[in-house]
Amino acid sequence: MPADLSRQVFTHASWTDRRSDSYARLAFLGDSVLGLAITSHLYPRLEAERYGAGRLTKIRAQTVSGVACRGVAERLEVPRRLTAAAPEGMSADGLKETERVLASIVEAVIGAIYLHNGYEITAAAVVEAFEPEITEALDHPIDFKSTLQERLAQRGEVITYAVTAEEGPPHERTFEVSASIGDRPMGAGRGRSKKAAEQEAARAALALMDVDADVVGDGVEGG
Repeated sequence: MPADLSRQVFTHASWTDRRSDSYARLAFLGDSVLGLAITSHLYPRLEAERYGAGRLTKIRAQTVSGVACRGVAERLEVPRRLTAAAPEGMSADGLKETERVLASIVEAVIGAIYLHNGYEITAAAVVEAFEPEITEALDHPIDFKSTLQERLAQRGEVITYAVTAEEGPPHERTFEVSASIGDRPMGAGRGRSKKAAEQEAARAALALMDVDADVVGDGVEGG
């Protein structure tokens, strides 16, 4: 990868006066390439009778989620490389722990490889890098919203989602969504689409419910 692209991949917007020098645009490009590469890999391999469009969409969404991209980032040693790229006087400590930053850098890497090598080479590299995530999504598909809805239905409760913030230009919008039961907030999530943000909010809500259950369980045992 050329030095200028490599440098841009690991440049956070807060480290430069010109946003165009950061990884944001490359991440926007890489996000599209990632989605197409995973879709093109899955489509001919999964029989139509079992895998309709809705199921394919969920498998792809799980494969390219923020959680999945963070896993890829850690295997590619993105946190270490981000630390090494920090300008003098700047720190990457907070950034390298942030799922959104790590996922965006992975997308930026994909965008940079695409610009330098074209689609075919990039798609093959994407499938190889995301192979554990693809396998996990096929073997253990997760729909956080449906899981949360089913658990709450057993308690006679209903979850609602609300968009609390929108950031970025129209072509690079990020949504923030909150999940609530009545007036009680249960979780928040961010994503490149409202649906993705809702899935992240549902995941956070499920995690909170599990924590609450553990606390109750510990209290009962302690009593």
